Amino acid sequence: MSLVTDTKETGRIAALIEPAIASLGYELVRVAMHGSGRPTLQVMVERADGRNVDVEDCAAVSRALSALLDVEDPIGGAYDLEISSPGVDRPLTRRKDFERFAGFEAKLELAAMQAGRRRFRGRLLGLDGAMVRVDSEGQVVALPFDAIRKAKLVMTDDLLAAARQSRRPN
Repeated sequence: MSLVTDTKETGRIAALIEPAIASLGYELVRVAMHGSGRPTLQVMVERADGRNVDVEDCAAVSRALSALLDVEDPIGGAYDLEISSPGVDRPLTRRKDFERFAGFEAKLELAAMQAGRRRFRGRLLGLDGAMVRVDSEGQVVALPFDAIRKAKLVMTDDLLAAARQSRRPN
């Protein structure tokens, strides 16, 4: 699995839960920890069949992961589990996301400087091997996928129109 994660801990959790999520017919989009004191483990999923994720989907994933996480106990202390869908202005965490959403505007943040910058915004042009290509301010830049700390789609009219189109019945 090649997934952009926030920390080594969320990377380990992603590796642990991904097979269970896949067996239910979902794909793992992101794992993140938020908050302090009693943190929230956020698990973002989408349906493998491409349909929209609904409340019942989140409940099914929650039940399966709750049991798995109770047995494996990968997080020290109490935490809340939150299952969600990626939404329209979704995070881009997998290589295939950069291909699937080519043509749409995105914001990317790198772990280290590249071409004198850490943050880029522009139209995704897809992948070229291990490099994510972006048209940023009229200049095409190639950013190493493994250097991306976080990336997400930008809410634009084009993105909203595409989201509406994908929700129409066949």
